[in-house]
Amino acid sequence: MVKNQLKTAVLLGLLTGLLLGVGWLIGGYQGLTIGLVIALGLNFVSYWFSDKIVLMLYGAKPAGKEYAWLEQMVAQLASTAGLPKPRVFIVNTPQANAFATGRNPKHAVVACTTGILQLLERDELRAVLGHELSHVRNRDILVSSVAAAIAGVISYVAMMARWAALFGGFGGRDNERGGNVLELLVLAIITPLVATLIQLAISRSREYLADESGARLTRQPLQLASALEKIAGSVKHHPFAVHASTTATAHLFISNPLSVRNLFALFSTHPPTEERVRRLRAMRV
Repeated sequence: MVKNQLKTAVLLGLLTGLLLGVGWLIGGYQGLTIGLVIALGLNFVSYWFSDKIVLMLYGAKPAGKEYAWLEQMVAQLASTAGLPKPRVFIVNTPQANAFATGRNPKHAVVACTTGILQLLERDELRAVLGHELSHVRNRDILVSSVAAAIAGVISYVAMMARWAALFGGFGGRDNERGGNVLELLVLAIITPLVATLIQLAISRSREYLADESGARLTRQPLQLASALEKIAGSVKHHPFAVHASTTATAHLFISNPLSVRNLFALFSTHPPTEERVRRLRAMRV
């Protein structure tokens, strides 16, 4: 667990260093400030209102009396984890999946699809809920928002660099360095890619951490491993349609709801299911 937390801190540091390096290379500190304000504004909205946005996006409904047993399961796990009980929602889709969101433990939401409730055994579902509550306890929504803000600024600055390259480079006191059109083009192409890969690495690191801490919470690593295998199979048979909204929220789910293969797996928000299962089956709790 400590190893995963350290990895997240290092990756966030690299992302921040990349941002500072971009600003220094092109010398556009004023433009960087504007980009920072825009990116932070967008991520402020996503942080404070992420639960409402995601629940509305997937048509999630509060779990009613029909799911009283699910509410009780979540309440018991939350009590064991020392957390307030999250609100529980149901997403009507055949795909087996689940997610947690909310800006802090007091405003957390756990959502399960109808598919996962039908597919998993109770112990497997309990293990999945332990994973999701670990995301809440580990404040992963905050980590994701910070990473997204930094990556957003880098993308904005890269866009500035592309425009600058078209017009011969930046002016000002760093004109000699900034005027190198080739340098600007390389900067504009490479930095967003590197930022995206670091951001995805942060997301994957948080998934490993939630797997581990969730398995320790429920003391059911084997059941979580089994659940992940079943969920992966369900995603293959019932993948979500790929568009801007599902791509932007894919990282929230316990398993990527979009079917990714071959080269596209490099840009997946989740680590390979096989590796997650291997780690869980090697755990001793």
